[in-house]
Amino acid sequence: MTKVRHIGILTGGGDCPGLNAVIRAITKSAIIKYGIEVIGFMDGFRGLVENNYMALDLRQVSGISHTGGTILGTSNRDNPFAFITVTQEGLLKTDESDRAISNLKHLGLDGLIVIGGDGTLNIANQFYEKGISVVGVPKTIDNDLSGTDVTFGFNTAVNTASEALDRLHTTAESHHRVMILEVMGRYAGWIALHAGISGSADVILIPEIPFSIEAIRRKIAQRYRQGKKFSIIVVAEGAFPIGGEMVIQNYVPTSHDPIRLGGIGEKVAEDLGKVLRDVEIRVTVLGHLQRGGSPIPFDRILGTRYGVAAVEAFVRGEYGTMVSLQGNEIKSVPLVEAIKEIRKVDPNGDLVQAARSIGISFGDP
Repeated sequence: MTKVRHIGILTGGGDCPGLNAVIRAITKSAIIKYGIEVIGFMDGFRGLVENNYMALDLRQVSGISHTGGTILGTSNRDNPFAFITVTQEGLLKTDESDRAISNLKHLGLDGLIVIGGDGTLNIANQFYEKGISVVGVPKTIDNDLSGTDVTFGFNTAVNTASEALDRLHTTAESHHRVMILEVMGRYAGWIALHAGISGSADVILIPEIPFSIEAIRRKIAQRYRQGKKFSIIVVAEGAFPIGGEMVIQNYVPTSHDPIRLGGIGEKVAEDLGKVLRDVEIRVTVLGHLQRGGSPIPFDRILGTRYGVAAVEAFVRGEYGTMVSLQGNEIKSVPLVEAIKEIRKVDPNGDLVQAARSIGISFGDP
């Protein structure tokens, strides 16, 4: 066991239901079990670079596990190794990692617990390679991190998308329409797949299975022949047609992940409208509703388990690792393993096969 007296924590990347549950668990377990002082850096790595932080105590984290967002703030644009400053001449990119490390040492911190997705944990691993004691916690609604079965926040996002589908189902049936729901997920289809099965979708479009408009048309036509005059389509933001490309909504040059996907729902509606002239098609983009609001109990509990496990890993000296859920157990895995590739849906996996068995189409021929 390593003698730890003072640790820092930060939340990076997009916000996610369950972040406050993790912050609370880290703070309470560090203080109550080990007498470790905790500070939280504000707005992700920007706070680390600019030495902007707040001391965390039991009072500060009381009653926050059920709240959405993060009390520390977050950012997906501030990479200390490529820190961007806006000047009159344009964007200036500099390496401020040594400045961040200097701040850590000046504060007397034994190291850092970093809560984030693949981009944030990539940065955390770079700090580990520069000699900083780092432990990671997997956070993303996209569920696309390797090394863990589930990331916290994912199940709350699925719950939100499922509730949206329940509501779209009734209005689609009433008006005999095709309803398209576009959900998040970046380059993985986990949210669309889980929500689509949960919400009784007829078609699920995911990045891992390129789709054909003709195959979707046939599915809708089949339902009409069966007397079902409405259809529900769930499309992941990263889905794309066979031979086509993902739809990019925006490009943010100041972000370590500059591509912002979005708009595939409207594209599917437009293309479907050309082959289904007598059918009304409507599109709903769920967007940041998936990130907001209170985490469901599963994510509060998982976030708490992750937070406690991160402190335990830190005290044991297991640096350069990420806590992860494997089966029913929390274990530590090397950060390099967790960030080496995006975890995607297996097109031939059990969940996809189960969906096909109950008649769900993935838009493939």
